[in-house]
Amino acid sequence: MTNDPQYYIQGVLEQNKRILAKTITLIESSNPDHHALARIIVDELLPHTGNSVRLGITGVPGVGKSTFIESLGMMLVRDKTHPLKKGGKISKTCKVAVLAVDPSSARTGGSILADKTRMEKLCRQERAFIRPSPSGGTLGGVARKTRETMLVCEAAGYDVIIVETVGVGQSETTVASMSDFFLVLMLAGAGDELQGIKKGVLEIADALTINKADGDNTEKANQAKKQYENALHLLMPASPTWSPPVLTCSALETLGIETLWETILQHREKFQASGEFEEKRRKQALAWMWDMVQDGLRERFHRNPKVREKLPKLSREVEQGSTAPTLAANELLSLVDGQA
Repeated sequence: MTNDPQYYIQGVLEQNKRILAKTITLIESSNPDHHALARIIVDELLPHTGNSVRLGITGVPGVGKSTFIESLGMMLVRDKTHPLKKGGKISKTCKVAVLAVDPSSARTGGSILADKTRMEKLCRQERAFIRPSPSGGTLGGVARKTRETMLVCEAAGYDVIIVETVGVGQSETTVASMSDFFLVLMLAGAGDELQGIKKGVLEIADALTINKADGDNTEKANQAKKQYENALHLLMPASPTWSPPVLTCSALETLGIETLWETILQHREKFQASGEFEEKRRKQALAWMWDMVQDGLRERFHRNPKVREKLPKLSREVEQGSTAPTLAANELLSLVDGQA
């Protein structure tokens, strides 16, 4: 792996998939030397970013996220009837990047990384790029470096960036804070639908879509749609210009995918016209800054030699009950502050 930042910057701007993948690997690396190099690369690529549709997708396991993303992605890379305005120009077909965040092992930090096998058709498309990443146990199942990866993909010319979250119960506000449109996929006929969705997810969703609305399940999907619509009416919309709709689709039979994409574009146009789009992007940049500050503080804490010397002893004492967790935490923090 070369340490020349121009190798990565030029390769990304030339839309070289191999170098794009290497750049993302560098960004995700835990090596401190790679962190400095990655920062240079991202900073240089920043002027070439910001023109994509950033789509966050979540849903409970089994809802069919991968099948849905493949159906949407295939439509976008092939279909010329849904033009996307980009930098004042019309893009006839879209380039789609999928950042699929896989659940990490709590023991090894490893990842299933099965998304490429679940999206075989999309994976073979020249205008598509799929990148599975281990979540690393971060909040909401979103990989720690997903924001940087998103920017690199934008610089490589991808018009639509889809971030797929694990969807196993963690807070989904993380992915919502980095996307323009946050979509929640739901299932019908799996018990009491309203019991299976968190109020917090409803409050940050830009749309709910009931998947697998086909065959014998069509009627159940329509009933669930009414239930969700009633639930959304009880909540105050996050935006004065947008009320989250409830849609139905069948990713397997590619039904309703076109309508959903039109909804995403309508949302984008309304937000751009009202000025909310730019305001949202500014807030996202600020949230990114604070996330980086917190990550940096955590790294410096664990690299501190005094902390590394004291941590094993205090950890044992807390486990044995001879020292209170609050006292141990204060002692460790005082080491960083230089008060001990």
